[in-house]
Amino acid sequence: MQRNSAFQSRVFTEPRRMETQTPVLDPLWMNCLSLFRNNLPEQQFNTWFAPILSAQFDAERRELTLCVPSPFIYEYIEAHYVKLLRAVLTRVYGTGVRLIYKVTTDATNNISMQIPTTTHVPEMHVHNAAPVNQAPQMLQQFDSQLNPAYTFDNFVEGAANKLPLTVGRAIAQTPRQTTFNPLFIYGGSGTGKTHLVNAIGNRLKELHPELRVLYISAHLFQVQFVNAHLQKKINDFISFYQSINVLIIDDVQEFARQEKTQLAFFHIFNHLHQNGRQLILTSDRPPVALQGMEERLLTRFKWGLLAELEHPDVELRRDILRMKVRRDGLSISESVIDFIAQHVDKSIRDLEGVVNSLMVQSIVNGCEIDVALAENVIARTIGLSQQRKDITIEDILEQTCQAFHLDRSDLLSSSRKANTVLGRQVAMYLTQKHTRMSTTKIGIAIGRRNHATVVHSCQSIAQRLTTDADLRTRVSQLEAQLLNK
Repeated sequence: MQRNSAFQSRVFTEPRRMETQTPVLDPLWMNCLSLFRNNLPEQQFNTWFAPILSAQFDAERRELTLCVPSPFIYEYIEAHYVKLLRAVLTRVYGTGVRLIYKVTTDATNNISMQIPTTTHVPEMHVHNAAPVNQAPQMLQQFDSQLNPAYTFDNFVEGAANKLPLTVGRAIAQTPRQTTFNPLFIYGGSGTGKTHLVNAIGNRLKELHPELRVLYISAHLFQVQFVNAHLQKKINDFISFYQSINVLIIDDVQEFARQEKTQLAFFHIFNHLHQNGRQLILTSDRPPVALQGMEERLLTRFKWGLLAELEHPDVELRRDILRMKVRRDGLSISESVIDFIAQHVDKSIRDLEGVVNSLMVQSIVNGCEIDVALAENVIARTIGLSQQRKDITIEDILEQTCQAFHLDRSDLLSSSRKANTVLGRQVAMYLTQKHTRMSTTKIGIAIGRRNHATVVHSCQSIAQRLTTDADLRTRVSQLEAQLLNK
């Protein structure tokens, strides 16, 4: 589908010998690379932007030509980084720039390939700001800021995300109900929070196009608030957000200790909730662990549903890898998928980063993706976990009971004896640190306690370890025994 654009992109190819290619980079493009580097993880920058072989800008024609080593590079950049691309090019080159990709191939057999494209880089849209004195009909014309690449179709379901995913689908179907309002999704980095809330928003727009759905990061919300405050337009700022039907705020933990921002959000929250508008919030921790947040906001966060996104287990990691392999049209054997799933266990982002690196290695070097290549990529990007022994909660409970001279029944009991409480808290702390169990599951396993108790226990031990040398020694010895079991 053709779209109007301030600068467009087209693709052609020319033969070349890769070993003799000399990079020619426009000085302004060097500024672009610096901005890309500042806004991307180093691995992603090195994978997708560093391989650009040359960049030449024709100021008279307003054309920027980028030379890339393969069609896959430009396709991936435009599929995943188009917003960043258009923002950076507009900032450095201004508007009206036409982007041209030159894809080069090996000239050994004098073969070249013309790649047709209808790709357009759309005109840059500025993030929503609180509009001032806009006519009512204009209020409908705003960018929801949703990432269209994040959908339910490519969100892989597993035991670690089943609850928030099920609730998210229910909200997308019937957004005007208040059972799950607000929906507060929390979990560690790389568990899929941003993907899930964008998927909810995209499905809402699909099923209920009349609704005004807005996704925004807590950081950008705060920036907008500060600007409104400086311009003395707080009322306009609040009025704009009170006009939203479904408000999605990512990383609300960034509101901590921002008293004025919290006050503004408090009024917005109250208005939306009282009028049956849906709120969806994400955080890297549950409300009970949000320090520096007003109690009245924390109370409201718990009005609807708290849903934890846990780190994906090995089966879910395998499913995520299989879907990504199918989506990108790769040929990766089950043995390689299994190897990656076993050794990349920290976050979904790490999984995707490893697969992206494997793609580039395979394309650029013309090699097969096998276990040896996967091992090399993982070792260079995130480090192999082969040497780490799996630690289970059973190991932790057994070693803790020995270290604190406790029977297992005492550790799991409701006893408030000082030594028992300390042993119980250390067991929770070590389980959270060395396993992928959620705080809810840890609480159930250690005496059927709730996740708030687990969070408090872990925080208490972490704080004591900074000042209590004796406890620090005991815990260190415990960890050494667990790691060398």
